[in-house]
Amino acid sequence: MSSSSSTRPKPNGQAKAPAHSGASILCFDIGGSGMKAMLVSVSGQPLSDRVRVETPQLPTPPRVLDALRELGGKFHDFDYIACGFPGVIKHGTVFTAANLDPAWVGFKLQEHLQQLFNRPVRVANDAAVQGMAAISGKGVELCLTFGTGMGSSLFIDGVLVPGLELGHHPFRKGKTYEDYLGRAGLEKWGKKKWNKRLSEALPVIEHLFNYDRLYIGGGNNKLIRCDLPKNASLVMNLDGLRGGAALWRDVAAAGKTLVRTDAAHSPLKTSSKQK
Repeated sequence: MSSSSSTRPKPNGQAKAPAHSGASILCFDIGGSGMKAMLVSVSGQPLSDRVRVETPQLPTPPRVLDALRELGGKFHDFDYIACGFPGVIKHGTVFTAANLDPAWVGFKLQEHLQQLFNRPVRVANDAAVQGMAAISGKGVELCLTFGTGMGSSLFIDGVLVPGLELGHHPFRKGKTYEDYLGRAGLEKWGKKKWNKRLSEALPVIEHLFNYDRLYIGGGNNKLIRCDLPKNASLVMNLDGLRGGAALWRDVAAAGKTLVRTDAAHSPLKTSSKQK
């Protein structure tokens, strides 16, 4: 991806943000149907409005990066970037991307975002980021997200167990959890049967993980009408952004506070034309 200019793109409607003296983190949440962004503090408190754009219909890396550049251009200033991605991430590189495009596999997302925004960047699975905002850090905690797909993340005493993609595991009749509980299943069978399948899946998942707490998020958690386990709770979709602060928690802990970087005052790099 080449840079065509060194000037910050003119925002189309700036996201409102209160005055804030500490370091700020621009958090992205990449989804199969929509992409969101918001500024948060080191503690994960929102510092701006949430801004959303549609995920490109052909969600290749260049097109998604151009959309992220548009999102980032709506924020005046930030020091660090955190990004949730709908797939397995290993060392900043995409390992799976079932709900986007095959071209993502092997794509160095963290590196490209650093080049695009000229900021330090950390990326992680989107369900993991959502879970980081919800968990207590005690015992076995599981987070499930229902949107375009079905995301999952597992934590033991606050430590993420990486690589869990429960949505792609077999559930019933040769189909996966995501086949039934993702957007495609919802559209095919409707809300009533979707809830029925969810009520069948939850006991299986409970016996599989023996979790202490279950958190359910994602854009479609608002459609849930079935009974949930007593140790389960619905979490805000906003947690998919707020949890991005946790990706920088080690830096904050080591230095008491995240320091503002020189790059924070540098202009955004612009991307090449959409391919």
